[in-house]
Amino acid sequence: MAQRITPVYRPRRKQGRSAPVMAKAVEAVADRLLAEDETLIRIPEICEATGVNYGSVYHHFGSREGLIDAAYLHLFEQTARVDVDKMVAISKSAKSQDEFFRGLRQVLRASIADPGREQRRQMRVRILAAALTRPELKEMIAEIQDGVTSDLTEMVTTGQQNGWFRNDLDAQAIAVMFQVVVIGRVLDDVATTPLTEEQWGPVVAQALSGFVK
Repeated sequence: MAQRITPVYRPRRKQGRSAPVMAKAVEAVADRLLAEDETLIRIPEICEATGVNYGSVYHHFGSREGLIDAAYLHLFEQTARVDVDKMVAISKSAKSQDEFFRGLRQVLRASIADPGREQRRQMRVRILAAALTRPELKEMIAEIQDGVTSDLTEMVTTGQQNGWFRNDLDAQAIAVMFQVVVIGRVLDDVATTPLTEEQWGPVVAQALSGFVK
């Protein structure tokens, strides 16, 4: 079972001791968003399902849209970090270039083989689309995205220092490319006959080899 991440949100006022209670509301909305369109979400139904006070929701989130944005933020963090944390862990434990890149290939291949990844990729794109017309949501997910890219850039920089990555390529650009490889599969997800792991894996490995020193 995938590890549950405590929902992150930006309440309108101080969280205090009510933070865990509000987190229940955020998680409930996030679960709904995975199954249905946001237009179908009703705050009274969320309150009834979680036991969260109706007035408290508006006190902390300002509006129905504020709660939905908080749920989107939570989901974005989950989808953005699921592979990144594994990559960073590999970079810290690897003792050789071969071990390092073998681990990275395994993470990237897993992003293909796991059926659940398709839903996560699509949700990430859905959140990015929503943020185009919601400046506050865009600002909040930008903080998470900056953190993800920063962690990956640090990983690549360490690899360059160890002589594992090419030094003539920008570390941040490589970090972004890793993310493009993962999230870019959403384009093929909607195809009539999506690529198999056997088709996609060798191409990913070849692209990865272009960064090797």
